[in-house]
Amino acid sequence: MSLQKVLVSEDVVSLAQILLGATISTTIGGITTAGIITETEAYKAPEDKGSHAHGNKRTKRTETLFAEAGTSYVYLCYGIHHLFNIVTGPKDVAHAVLIRAIEPCLGKDDMWTRRSIKSKGHSLTNGPGKLSQALGIKTAHNGINLLSDGSPIKITLSERQLASKEIIASPRVGIAYAKECAHWPWRFRIKDNPWTSLPHEVSYES
Repeated sequence: MSLQKVLVSEDVVSLAQILLGATISTTIGGITTAGIITETEAYKAPEDKGSHAHGNKRTKRTETLFAEAGTSYVYLCYGIHHLFNIVTGPKDVAHAVLIRAIEPCLGKDDMWTRRSIKSKGHSLTNGPGKLSQALGIKTAHNGINLLSDGSPIKITLSERQLASKEIIASPRVGIAYAKECAHWPWRFRIKDNPWTSLPHEVSYES
């Protein structure tokens, strides 16, 4: 299955589920690290109030979201966390999938060194900011072509797509501002995989 053909789909919600089980790998600073994607969130402009490009808002930051499918969208959250997204859909259609957690499969010791923490548990990569730090991804990697042979970040789809019974769908995390859109079940996790983020349950006031 061609990654390029998959990413150009306008169905970002299905795509966020297809990306579960895919491998994300980085070669940054001469260090190669990789992990299996265990958790994603879909963001669909223009109607999604959780999207940075809600209403097709185009700013210096959001312009990357309108790029070709397969472009990286990396932004700084709370001035601390680098969050990695994959732009999807046709050019000028601002859909994206946020990668929220991974299960390490290569370069784990290097990941711990980058994270600069003593714990050896799932906290290594069970969150969007954590996985970016572990993989060496920063805002300097915003706007790169993930489909390029020379890309420092690569995505490899799994040969087996997960069945719906293997996926947990629930509301996205930390988007109370998105009003009715906050309730949409567009956060996807591999069921029973310990390498997913907290909180496990999210709810918002109606």
